[in-house]
Amino acid sequence: MPRFLADLTPLKVSPAFRRLWIGNALSAVGSQLTLVAVSLEVYKLTGSSFHVGLLGAFAVVPLVVAGLYGGAVADHFDRRRVALASSAVLWGATAAIAAQAWAGVENVWVLYGLIAVHSGAGGINQPTRGAIIPALVGTRLLPAANALNMVTFGVAMMVGPLLGGVLVATVGYAWTYTVDVVTYLAALWAVFRLPPLPVAQPAADAGEAGTTAAAPRRRRVGLASVGEGFRFLATKPNVRMTFLIDLVAMITAAPRALLPAIGAVLIGGGETTVGVLLAATALGAFLTGLFSGPLTRINRHGAAVYASVVAWGLCVGGFGVVVFLASRDPLSDGGGAGDWLWPAAAFMALAGVADSVSGVFRNTILQSATPDHLRGRLQGVFIVVVAGGPRVGEMVAGGAAGLAGEAWVMIGGGALCVVLATVLVRWLPSFMRYDARNPTP
Repeated sequence: MPRFLADLTPLKVSPAFRRLWIGNALSAVGSQLTLVAVSLEVYKLTGSSFHVGLLGAFAVVPLVVAGLYGGAVADHFDRRRVALASSAVLWGATAAIAAQAWAGVENVWVLYGLIAVHSGAGGINQPTRGAIIPALVGTRLLPAANALNMVTFGVAMMVGPLLGGVLVATVGYAWTYTVDVVTYLAALWAVFRLPPLPVAQPAADAGEAGTTAAAPRRRRVGLASVGEGFRFLATKPNVRMTFLIDLVAMITAAPRALLPAIGAVLIGGGETTVGVLLAATALGAFLTGLFSGPLTRINRHGAAVYASVVAWGLCVGGFGVVVFLASRDPLSDGGGAGDWLWPAAAFMALAGVADSVSGVFRNTILQSATPDHLRGRLQGVFIVVVAGGPRVGEMVAGGAAGLAGEAWVMIGGGALCVVLATVLVRWLPSFMRYDARNPTP
């Protein structure tokens, strides 16, 4: 049994990674508390789902812009300093959200502005932290480290929203935000304790015979610096494929936007059903991290990414089949959730497993095959894809559901995901041969 459990070696051999992981675990739950509480407070102030939806725009746009630019910042300066500065801004934004609640400001635009600042700081902080991990654990332990991070993500997504709702209902917004302020201090302390993390100098052009000196690194951060990351992607097919295949999965088979209708009409149970299905996906991510031991022994990371994306498509399609059958069941009238909820939740949990396995290996390929002086920028692109891909998928699914219905959108989207992923790997067969023992970008 122990060989199936998460590999704890990164936590044992790297005190810096251990502190960072513990700090991230505490702060991740706190961040989910704040996200849930802010959405509830906006709805309380406006009584409008539209205004709650605007929170997404105020969060995603700064995250995308800062993610691209922040990755360049992380590649030009000591990453400890970049992580510390952005973490301080994150903590300050959270403290300001708590302060406005304690002061009884009750202004939705103040919340929008603070969420934008918080998200923008996260756009710098997240790619910087992603670029730091290889320096803390080494490339050999990257799959284990990323799997451990998946445990944190799963716990935060399961516990955070539930606890956030309970705290808002019992102690109010101010105390709920304050919990996040306190827990984030652990993450801030972990970053403060990191050693200096200067970016490795880029090697001179390998085509210049006999050249061993490192090329000087530019200190200026601008659009040209951001462009270097995209030029690297344009010439490195294996790294590029990690983004393309994830976009295929997220755009063709994104069920989240369809869950309210599924809970209200097709399966029944309303908000409770939606909560169970979202929790099931998070449970899948948690279980992936907890039982990630076998993942650390896989070297064919490209093939593992393809298999997990295919599994994601099949699970979403299977979820669609359950929803279709539930819609034809005369006993499923949209009131109570009924027996169809549990097979639906099982497919969502398996989809969470598939998505998490894909994330572990995609991130590992990105971290190990990218030169250190470009890791921040590529992590920035990773953040943009992870944040933007599902949003596009939700728009596609929502629009298509009006034409074909929610069940058929998921069945067709899951099948399309499998087909397009297969087309991609046939177009670039080297991705299926990618071996972690010889990381070729």
